[in-house]
Amino acid sequence: MPNKRPLSLHEVRPTTPMTPMTPTVVKDDMNFLELCETFRNYFVEYIDTPQNMSTLKLSPVMTRLCNQLSERGHNRATVAALLWCKAHFDAEEDDFGGHGLGGGRGLACEFVASDLLTSLSANDALEYLCYELPLASKDDDDGNNSAGDETAGLLGGRGGRNVSSPDLEADSIASFAGLNTLEIAILADAKKFLSHRPVERVINGIWEGRISFWKTLDVDGSKKPHFYNKRKADPFCRLRVPKYQKAFEAFFFAVFLALYYGVLIQRDPYHITGLEAALIVFFVAFAVDEISSIRDAGTAFYTADFWSLWDVCIIIIGIAFLIWRIVGIVKDNDEIVDTAFDILSLEALLLIPRVCSLLSMNPYFGVLIPCLKQMTKDFLKFVILVAILYLGFLTTFSLLARESFTLSEMSWMLIKVFFGSSSVGFDAMREISPVLGPPLMLIFVTLTNILLITSLISLLSNSLTNMMNNAREEYLFMFSITVMEAATSNRLVVFYPPMNLLSLILLRPLRLVLSANRMRKWRIALLKFSHFPFVAAIMAYESLWPVNQTRSTATAWGPSTNSKRMSMREGLKSFGRRPDRLQEWSGRLNGGRLGLGGAGSQVGPHAGPALLSSASSMRMDFDGEGASNMKAYANQIDEHGCELHRMRTTIEQLSRKLDEVLAQKSP
Repeated sequence: MPNKRPLSLHEVRPTTPMTPMTPTVVKDDMNFLELCETFRNYFVEYIDTPQNMSTLKLSPVMTRLCNQLSERGHNRATVAALLWCKAHFDAEEDDFGGHGLGGGRGLACEFVASDLLTSLSANDALEYLCYELPLASKDDDDGNNSAGDETAGLLGGRGGRNVSSPDLEADSIASFAGLNTLEIAILADAKKFLSHRPVERVINGIWEGRISFWKTLDVDGSKKPHFYNKRKADPFCRLRVPKYQKAFEAFFFAVFLALYYGVLIQRDPYHITGLEAALIVFFVAFAVDEISSIRDAGTAFYTADFWSLWDVCIIIIGIAFLIWRIVGIVKDNDEIVDTAFDILSLEALLLIPRVCSLLSMNPYFGVLIPCLKQMTKDFLKFVILVAILYLGFLTTFSLLARESFTLSEMSWMLIKVFFGSSSVGFDAMREISPVLGPPLMLIFVTLTNILLITSLISLLSNSLTNMMNNAREEYLFMFSITVMEAATSNRLVVFYPPMNLLSLILLRPLRLVLSANRMRKWRIALLKFSHFPFVAAIMAYESLWPVNQTRSTATAWGPSTNSKRMSMREGLKSFGRRPDRLQEWSGRLNGGRLGLGGAGSQVGPHAGPALLSSASSMRMDFDGEGASNMKAYANQIDEHGCELHRMRTTIEQLSRKLDEVLAQKSP
């Protein structure tokens, strides 16, 4: 009797009338490591060919997994594990050349993670997206031990123990310890996930302060994401809002730039003036703040920011200026002093663009910066081919013209020819060699000015086109990096520069004699004393422009409920209220279970009631003719939801019958 094919995962699981053939893939009691291993094995088993988003939307395998996670999954680490799998599969694609297979599996991870968020309430979406992988127990920057669930790790911290697993690389998982789900998405380059509407609303909420990570500024304060409530929150916690941090950062750089120009105009070679002393203070404060940012965010996340390279270069040039300046004054050497000011003049190349970095918050400029970054990478790759060709011709021409031109003269001549001065080469070609000079120079000019330059322009044009086709994803990716870098520090007390020098000078030495709690009290007291003007400015801004003021959870974020299955109007819809509600709500219905577009809506047996509930809540905003139109629109939505549910059920039934036929025919 021939052996039968082993039953697949969805065939050995019991089915329910509501969700037929739904597999049980994950369990609520799984830790992060087990979730990563389970999801990785699942995608490896069921995705064995390259996939794109269109095929994933119609795949019954993906539909079953999405159903199971949205209806029976309650593990807060689920989305983080899916995004880790995304990074894992992309790394396999780069290392082993999977011919698109690893990229397809990574795209499937993004699709499932995005789809899961469409069925969550606002509270649950916040918990999933801000779920933080625990660190091993260690002292934080304030001198106190990390407490609670931050020490009972699912895996070892970056400075502590590592977990071991026979199936997964422990170091790969441990490298994400201490990061939350949104930070993992950034490191995994999950741009489609970050551009998903529910994720975008959470990031916008963090940027504007509607979502906060700290409630109170006291010794017992702990980091936990929540919806900001002005009546209960500590006003000094508003210092951690990314929007206000970036505003004060722009002011700091503006003063920094003004001092810089003042020093260059004054230019006293024999004494350190008051302006120069203030410039040095601002520079030291900036360097200390950058070092703190690297410690808080980690090297991998810090380098993901486009402006981090700018900041590092500013620090390097500033250190070089200080060294030359001090040596020149001590030795009373005018040449060294002039060199110091020449080095300082280089800072203008970096400081002026850094002051304008806030333009990247604008969607137009936020897209141009990633385009320039990608085009620079392509250009540097192309330069390798140019350098090889250039060295070959330089060697030949230098040997032919060894009696007429030096190596330096020939090098500059070929550089001029490469950048378009063809006449220079044609004038000197007979001096190089009466016989070989003209044809070789003609070949060189043709290759450089026609072939290579044209190819380079075409390559950069294609890069720009590809980036602009995904302009929204690229902008939101850069915006997410900016927001998360500013908002997710584990330190309770964060000083703005140049006030951070007060903590460094006054409190840092006391760590040797004071306890952790005492140190934290002193840091909080110093913050309240030094940053009171900043908090007053923030409170005045929020009181003068109440539209920008964050409202409480009950009025702005939907009902506070522990129920996970809510209509989108009651949940994530409240993350971004806009006047064009009808158009936005209509666009969301094109996403949901069968697609990534919009915030989505549940498609299933409960789709109709959920949509009617959403319609009912929206009818409160209209009256008269608008109310009647809304009622008719809600009826249409109900019909579309039922139709989509019937389509999904039919697809699942056909898939089940196909599996049964294959099981009978297989030997």
